[in-house]
Amino acid sequence: MNEDKGTRYQRLKRRVGVLTLAWSVLFLAGVMASGVSNALRELAAGAAPSGPEAVHVPLVAAIYVVLLMGLHEACGLPLAFYGGYVLERRYGLSNEPLRVWLWDQVKSLAIRVPLAVVAAGVVYAFIGRSAGGWWLPSGAAFAVLVVGLANLGPVLLLPLFYSVKPLERESLRRRLITLAERAGARVLGAYEWGLAEKTKKANAALAGLGSTRRILVSDTMLAEYSEDEIEVVLAHELAHYVHNDIWKGLVLESALILGGFYVAARLLEWSVPVFELAGPADPAGLPILLLGAGAVSLVTLPVARALSRAYERSADMFALKLTNNPAAFVSAMRRLAVQNLAEDQPSKIVEWLFYSHPPIRERIGAAQAFNALKPRGDAEGRRFR
Repeated sequence: MNEDKGTRYQRLKRRVGVLTLAWSVLFLAGVMASGVSNALRELAAGAAPSGPEAVHVPLVAAIYVVLLMGLHEACGLPLAFYGGYVLERRYGLSNEPLRVWLWDQVKSLAIRVPLAVVAAGVVYAFIGRSAGGWWLPSGAAFAVLVVGLANLGPVLLLPLFYSVKPLERESLRRRLITLAERAGARVLGAYEWGLAEKTKKANAALAGLGSTRRILVSDTMLAEYSEDEIEVVLAHELAHYVHNDIWKGLVLESALILGGFYVAARLLEWSVPVFELAGPADPAGLPILLLGAGAVSLVTLPVARALSRAYERSADMFALKLTNNPAAFVSAMRRLAVQNLAEDQPSKIVEWLFYSHPPIRERIGAAQAFNALKPRGDAEGRRFR
């Protein structure tokens, strides 16, 4: 197979992603079919202090979640290590020492476990109140949680993994803040996002919602890209705010959560006698809930990807119109493609299933077409080589 470096890297990353998904499905199905889930429930029940049922049952569910997640993470660690560390080092994209990578995994787990415990507690509290209609209030609660994480993530979570400090390059800071004002986006400020200590990849983002919205530019981008290139990349990110793409995504995600919980509720009803659960509120049925909800997200993934690519195309056009600098857009895309090992021209089936953004060649072609349509007398017109 005659592949360039970026194509090989992306193919292997996709393979790891598919294997990770398959592993999770097989793990959840296996713990149910083998009776391991019931055994974990009994272990959790034995570890939970005795007391009133209103206290004992949530404690059993919490301990069960910790045991299930611990088993899943431990068994899946080799695959996570290959995809997150070995592959990145092999293709020259990672600066991260092994101890730092391992510490990041510990921090990630320390965040995800309490969130999972709270989420499971909410779901099982609603199941206890209404074994048939729990999916609706649970879905609403999860939608609120998703919005909260989108708002607080840049403030509370991002600094746990990366250094974040005010952007010191004053001319660029003013330029980006002015660009945000022109686009109608109120931002908290512009910040340098410390990626270089872990990766050679470059990125920029408009992160957060409302009062936490801030401009992030990676130090890897600051070191290599011109101010024109950084400006046009940020203009693309600003488009998502102007077009309400973030809120559209949150609405879509909330709808998928509701749909997933509905399917999970029906699957749980069927599973109670099959897997000898004590009832719908038995924590041992959690893998069934996860499989049901995940199936909805998986089936609708191509539609979600298509919508995302449409949003990204619109954001590219917005950036070109706002900056009127297609040459900077093209050069930035080419730099990003090389630096991040992007795949130049994936197959249609790969694009359909895996790509949330249009391929680089398509994005560059759209910018070149935009430039060609500009009036000949436009002083901002550029020629492309």
